[in-house]
Amino acid sequence: MQITLKLYAALTPFLPAGAHNNQLDVEVSQGMTVGGLLDAYGVPRRLCHLVMHNGFHIPPDKRDARVLSDGDAVAAWPPIAGG
Repeated sequence: MQITLKLYAALTPFLPAGAHNNQLDVEVSQGMTVGGLLDAYGVPRRLCHLVMHNGFHIPPDKRDARVLSDGDAVAAWPPIAGG
C-alpha cells in the first residue's frame, strides 16, 4: 500500500531519494504502524517531537499502535528551538 511520508527541518535527510517538497509516496506492507514507518526509514524516534497521521497528532505512546491504511499521510517534525 502507498503512504505519503513527510519529514521536516532536521528530519528531512531521512527522506529517501526522489523526495520533493519534504515528502515522498512510499510503499509499505499491510499492518505497518506510524512508529514502524519511522523506524523503516531510520528516523530517530527521539527526534520526532510532533508526529501527525492524516492531520491528527499521535503522541509517542500511541505510535506503535496506530496502523496505517492505503493513502494515509504521516508527517514528523523535530523539536523546534528559537528565540
